[in-house]
Amino acid sequence: MSVSIRALTKRFGPHTALDNVSVEIDPGSFFVVLGPSGCGKSTLLRLIAGLETLDAGEIAIGGETVASPRHHVPPEARNVGVVFQSYALWPHMSVRDNVAFPVETAGLPAEERRRRVDTSLETVGLAGFATRKPASLSGGQRQRVALARCLAQAATTILMDEPLANLDPHLRQAMEEELAAFHRANGATTLYITHDQREAMALADRIALLWEGRLLQADSPEALYRRPASERVARFIGRSALVDARIESTDGASGNVTCGPFSLVADLAPGTPAGPGRLVLRPEDVRLSGEAEAVRGTVARATYRGGFWEVDLDVEGVSAPLVAHARGRVAPGERVPVALTGGWVLPQD
Repeated sequence: MSVSIRALTKRFGPHTALDNVSVEIDPGSFFVVLGPSGCGKSTLLRLIAGLETLDAGEIAIGGETVASPRHHVPPEARNVGVVFQSYALWPHMSVRDNVAFPVETAGLPAEERRRRVDTSLETVGLAGFATRKPASLSGGQRQRVALARCLAQAATTILMDEPLANLDPHLRQAMEEELAAFHRANGATTLYITHDQREAMALADRIALLWEGRLLQADSPEALYRRPASERVARFIGRSALVDARIESTDGASGNVTCGPFSLVADLAPGTPAGPGRLVLRPEDVRLSGEAEAVRGTVARATYRGGFWEVDLDVEGVSAPLVAHARGRVAPGERVPVALTGGWVLPQD
């Protein structure tokens, strides 16, 4: 099922939680909504699920309007499964009964209910835990019970609200792989809420970045990282240096750019004019070159990240410190050769 969100606005008293948000989610995709706490992510999920009513705009699932200012389809009629951060499991019920609950309320025949529950538990690897209570399970296992419940429900759209937030860091990567496998096996359109950009990059087909209730950019993970639409997106996604530059000439999707003592070819949006601009430089664009004639920079900070050093560099004539990755150890105050191999010129407003 596709999910269409058109000019969506939601207010809580004087506070606008979502402000004119529009986005299209393709059928069967894994779509991640990313942003800091309080940006409106969970409100968006609750509106799609039918747990909140909107103030303006429209939500359609599979081409059918389920929410507008004058129309509200109840949650149970939307065929939407929700996985909450708290897992929302009944503590007095067994794993089997928790998974069976939405199927039983749908009034399906007993044999069909049994088949769905058994198949769902088998899919998430919990067939041997059917008689246990949630309190006897690990956090990862409880998460799988919540996923099995969505599978048994046969929901065509699955909404996940920070489902890994309560797990220990060492368990999150394993659960990310399980969520990806779950999505491949299930094929449902999945909308996933998170504030963790690493998690978003690992899972998403597309990412929407929300900020203070507004949609800043919706794009593939690679495009969001390499071609941010604004300075705010560039600062939120990954590490980068945003520096003043001058576009000397353009040729379609690239241009000749000068930045302090550097001259380079950078990517840019079509139609970007020559003149002053802002250049995004990721660590991959900054090379600690061994050439004798290279520009020299001073190491301001060096942090070991496991396998490489993350280095902040001050270069005379460049408006902000550059960020580079070095394989060998470097020390603050050290003078090192620096070269720029590319970059992205931010679109002009």
